[in-house]
Amino acid sequence: YEISTRDWSSDVCSSDLADAAEGAERLAALWGGGRLAGAFDREAIARLAQYFHFTQVAAGRRVIEQDEHGDFMFVVLEGAIAVERFPQSARLSESHAGDVLGEMALLDAGPRFSRCTTRTPCLLAVLEAQALGRLMKEDAHLALALVGALARRLSLRVRQVSARLAALLGDAGDGRQD
Repeated sequence: YEISTRDWSSDVCSSDLADAAEGAERLAALWGGGRLAGAFDREAIARLAQYFHFTQVAAGRRVIEQDEHGDFMFVVLEGAIAVERFPQSARLSESHAGDVLGEMALLDAGPRFSRCTTRTPCLLAVLEAQALGRLMKEDAHLALALVGALARRLSLRVRQVSARLAALLGDAGDGRQD
């Protein structure tokens, strides 16, 4: 695979975003609307952005490899990323600005479920495990808000997958979603 948090280098990145403030502004514009982070106001997002690494990635680059043990997540600030499962070569989804990828592996240190490849040039906000650890030590309230937002997002994803599975199995269910 082509990427590792230990080396967000020219192998993957076109360039680092010279102005982290620009990255923070894009993050605020996307998350300020409550899509992921209704708990974050602009000031909180500005504090949170200090823990992210902002980078540009060319089209056609693998940014997450299936089955790797991940130690980072990222927010797509600009561009499109294909999410695929192999060996079936099944396209699971396509992620766009505001979407978060890699959060499950960041939180549980388990293997990644899918491969993610940039379809267009992308601007990404990367949060590495070490930076998350620093955030927890330096601003526990903000870290708790981030982890809570990620948990809500993961819960929604589980509900969506459960509904798809029920539809595939032809089971209307009893209406419960817990």
